[in-house]
Amino acid sequence: MSEQFTRRIDGLSAPAQQGLFGRIRRGIEKEGLRVDSQGRIVSTPHPHALGSKLTHPYITTDYSESLLEYITPVFSRPSDALAFLGDLHRYSYRYLGQELIWPASMPAELDGNDSIPIADYGNSNVGTMKRVYRNGLDMRYGRIMQSIAGIHYNFSLPDELWTHLQEIDGQQAVSAQAFRSRAYFDLIRNFRRNSWVLMYLFGASPAVDRSFLDGRDAGLLPHGRQTLISDTASTLRMSDLGYQNKVQSQLRICFNSLENYIGTLRHAIVTPWPDYEREGVEREGEWRQLNANMLQIENEYYSDIRPKRVARHDETPTQAMESRGVEYIEVRCLDLNPFTPLGIDEQQIHFIDTFLVWCLLSPSPWIDDQECDRLDDNRAQVVRGGRDASLMLSFASGDRPLHECLEEIFDAMAPIAELMDSNDDATPHQKALSELRALIHHPEKTPAGRMYQQMQDSGDDFVSWSLARAREHAQWFADTSMDPARDTLLDQLVETSHQQQRETEENDDVDFSTFMQRYFEHARQLKVNTGAS
Repeated sequence: MSEQFTRRIDGLSAPAQQGLFGRIRRGIEKEGLRVDSQGRIVSTPHPHALGSKLTHPYITTDYSESLLEYITPVFSRPSDALAFLGDLHRYSYRYLGQELIWPASMPAELDGNDSIPIADYGNSNVGTMKRVYRNGLDMRYGRIMQSIAGIHYNFSLPDELWTHLQEIDGQQAVSAQAFRSRAYFDLIRNFRRNSWVLMYLFGASPAVDRSFLDGRDAGLLPHGRQTLISDTASTLRMSDLGYQNKVQSQLRICFNSLENYIGTLRHAIVTPWPDYEREGVEREGEWRQLNANMLQIENEYYSDIRPKRVARHDETPTQAMESRGVEYIEVRCLDLNPFTPLGIDEQQIHFIDTFLVWCLLSPSPWIDDQECDRLDDNRAQVVRGGRDASLMLSFASGDRPLHECLEEIFDAMAPIAELMDSNDDATPHQKALSELRALIHHPEKTPAGRMYQQMQDSGDDFVSWSLARAREHAQWFADTSMDPARDTLLDQLVETSHQQQRETEENDDVDFSTFMQRYFEHARQLKVNTGAS
């Protein structure tokens, strides 16, 4: 245990006893495909009764018209975030008819690339931009990859913690904004070093329907009539079958600083890529992609974690961070847990919070190219072989068994869990750590392990197994009550969101080409205030 780590723990002891960690802020974004009663992706439009997916703050779609996305407000209590997420499901099921919400990260039965309808956000310039961006993703990566679903977990620390931590570190000469941004990047680097922990513990995608691979060879084992499965994988979603891209791998972002992160993304947005240039941006008046560069926009960059700040209407995400610093981080490597109706539960939230605080308070040197390669290799090993008891991870000092690394990390997290429970007699963080420690030597008890074993025991295909879970979850939502005030709120937001979309479309004063020209001109502008003083 380093001197810096011990000093921070000791310095935060008194504030923790006053409830400091009870003010952590979190929000959940959860994706889920709409499927029919046979477990096939549907092509029906996003239900009008759920509001406008362009302007509704809580119910929208991700890539596809069929891919629901729920976004909770920010809460300090995990139970409140989960309750809100549950009510979004209950409200949706009221208008889904016979359709179900798919409980797994890997998609339901598909019928080729074109069976996945691209989301339509209306005729406004903003809505058209969203559609063209998705056209570009189709051209670059295919729609099938975009049908994968997951949980995005947004996490931020209370202002009081940053004040205490800055004093403990003796960094009062640095602006609060700069200190916070640098510390968030410390957290992100340690997360990159250890994100495989979350993929091992919470990975839940060891199998796919054959239709997902569309004839590709993936080195998986045949199971049943229509399933390909791995006896060792933790999360195929995070493997080379999922959100991976050879062009983006050349960006080499290892998150050493906010300036490096912003500069690399901006470089990618203005750097042409020959394959995309050959496809063209516009053909016969039809927009195929937003541009022919490595990235169309910043959000196209795939990573297991992102620094974030809420952008104003006239800002790009990086301009917002450049101007006002990092506000929160977004964890993006979490599979949907098909064993729980919400895809995530309180135990997982308490563990993730403990893990993130440990990443923040631990020493976090910059990552050089060699370490960056090792981190990528370790992640690839775990996503494809995390349930292999003999798996070894690579470090500068040599290879080590995965279970030994997990034991060491759980031990290092113990004082963090104790610190975070200082003002809570229920000790939820320590309980989560203790209960999940049992999975270290029992990969068959992880979600991926349980799913694999149940499919082996029953002989069920991936689609039939997942469809049974979807029906169970739908029944659970039907049998549990919805908060009346939230029901009223969501009713109001349906009409409000449709009205906002109509106003957005009516207020456009330029054509789409001019709108995009202005957007990219504005995106190239640099902010003077980086908060680096």
